[in-house]
Amino acid sequence: MRRVICPKDPIMDLTPSPAQFQDDASNEAAGHAAAASTAIGSVFEIAGSNSQILLHKHVIDGLAGHPDPSVAMSGQVGAQVKIKVGAVWLVASVRSLRLDPPSGAIMAQVDFLGEGDEERLTGRLYKFRRGVTRYPAPGAEVHPVSSLDMKEMYAAAERPHIEVGTVFPTRDIRGALFVDALLGKHFALLGSTGTGKSTSAALILHRICDMAPEGHIVMIDPHGEYSAAFEGNGAIYDVSNLAMPYWLMNFEEHCEVFVTSSGSNRQMDADILAKCILAAKSKNRAAEGVAKLTVDSPIPYLLSDLTNLIQLEMGKLDKAGDSAPYLRLKTKIDEIKADPRYSFMFSGMLVADTMAEFISRVFRLPGNGKPISIIDVSGVPSEITSVVVAVLSRMVFDHAIWSRGEQQRPVLLVCEEAHRYVPSERNADGSSVGRILSRIAKEGRKYGVSLGLITQRPSDLAEGVLSQCGTIIAMRLNNERDQAFVKAAMPEGSRGFLDSIPALRNREAVICGEGVSIPIRVALDTLEEHKRPASGDPLFSELWKRTGGEEDSVARTIKRWRSQGR
Repeated sequence: MRRVICPKDPIMDLTPSPAQFQDDASNEAAGHAAAASTAIGSVFEIAGSNSQILLHKHVIDGLAGHPDPSVAMSGQVGAQVKIKVGAVWLVASVRSLRLDPPSGAIMAQVDFLGEGDEERLTGRLYKFRRGVTRYPAPGAEVHPVSSLDMKEMYAAAERPHIEVGTVFPTRDIRGALFVDALLGKHFALLGSTGTGKSTSAALILHRICDMAPEGHIVMIDPHGEYSAAFEGNGAIYDVSNLAMPYWLMNFEEHCEVFVTSSGSNRQMDADILAKCILAAKSKNRAAEGVAKLTVDSPIPYLLSDLTNLIQLEMGKLDKAGDSAPYLRLKTKIDEIKADPRYSFMFSGMLVADTMAEFISRVFRLPGNGKPISIIDVSGVPSEITSVVVAVLSRMVFDHAIWSRGEQQRPVLLVCEEAHRYVPSERNADGSSVGRILSRIAKEGRKYGVSLGLITQRPSDLAEGVLSQCGTIIAMRLNNERDQAFVKAAMPEGSRGFLDSIPALRNREAVICGEGVSIPIRVALDTLEEHKRPASGDPLFSELWKRTGGEEDSVARTIKRWRSQGR
């Protein structure tokens, strides 16, 4: 027999006994029971994932001063409500509100999030799960969701997780990200400049590092922001110590660096380069045991051998065409060898077979308590930055492919300013980095490669890449096109949360997807000063008051500028 609770006597026999709750929680439980039995409206229309409800304005106004912030928010955009269906509570999020003038009632559009069982004695929700199995009938009562319900909805104790902030609008309920789902299906962190995006990225990575001190994380840092944040628990690499051998490039990447022509000439230059690289690699002892040596095989070779072979080919009488392609290639290679800016990659010191040492060092195999590598590419010449990122990304992916059969070592590749490397079709420049990152987004999960994309312009990202990210952490986005792009990439049930993206405060985020049980809005934790990236905004009003020492400062700056060093 179904028991009906009268709204005029909200507490009745639902008051929890001391045996169930501690004394310090009794007020909260009593408030919960009262809120649980207060109907704030009724179901008006049912339509799949989203429906409409009628809210009683006078009841909502009466709850506005409730000590439980979750109950006090009832009936507001972004708040949760619950609807009874048999012995199950159905939870929904309020997406939009409008006044119905004839009746004076408030019409609300809601998105269903999930359901949980009803605890018979207190009426509270427990065993919450995503998805809906039964829908309510029109006329069913709508109730507010309390903080006790929220604790049950966002509980993450059973699964490996990291806590990143406090769930809005509560004061003490922690927002958690499920690590295996977050990393297993890729994630994207999006937010306009100045919203705390870099600090939030550092917070998430610090939490992952604390949880897995023997993990394997590679972060591409294009502005040199994160070195200061991970000095204590990471390995920092820049042009002074990266020592990335040029022969690790595949043929496509070689062409991006060495081939300068376009059109039909480009194909001719590429054919000559392929023939000479293969001949140069075959001279190395490491090629002796390779049955099928190709131009893509990561075999060391000497740049001097390559230029000598190009010279030799140019001198042959039976060569096709004139000497211009050979001269173009030889001149470009000699130019790069002589340029000190390229020495971190094209130095004559990098001809030894250091591939195993490079992979172990950069991929943190073993981690030795420092699970993250920060690859600072801010000092890399802009012409080859995309090639350096392409080589690092491809190495992560190729290592995962060729290590199948070994004990799996999943790697997380985090790419800051991702729109620079995986641009949309209208901005595409045909570079290899976009292709390899797109491939990781589509196939990386099978091989244990996780991708984390951080960007301020999601609309400039390749369309398929964002849709491959199972978890989206969206901070405030000011651009309307960016907002529309993110909404289009998310499942229908999350749209109501994403409508609040333009109204988020700094260091607030909406998180939806595989990494959370249901979409949440969280106020992210404050990170300790020494763990923050060097990305703070300059205070013009303060800095412009200071004077003195400009001559020495300019002289030192020019010296670094000319020597292309820090």
